Amino acid sequence: MTYTLRFLPEVEDDAISGYSWYETKSSGLGEEFLRMFYACFGDIPRNLSFIRKFTMNSDVACSVDSLTVYFLINNEQIIVTGLFHGARDPRAVESMLQNRKT
Repeated sequence: MTYTLRFLPEVEDDAISGYSWYETKSSGLGEEFLRMFYACFGDIPRNLSFIRKFTMNSDVACSVDSLTVYFLINNEQIIVTGLFHGARDPRAVESMLQNRKT
């Protein structure tokens, strides 16, 4: 099955926030953060059956180092709903994801 990949608008904000946070830690880490993100979402359609791990309302696309990408599947569409640091409180992440409209 071929899937279309779509991103909620909030994911752009997540990426900008993550980039900014990592850049404050060390110059160049923000670029590494974005590289990991692009690698994760590039793997979603190809490895869907392998990478799906269920949370309450979404799937975890991949978790690389401290980056976690969340998504939902709706028919033939993969909707990326969030991008968060893996150390964030899972309850806070779940709450943020629930408030996002797909």
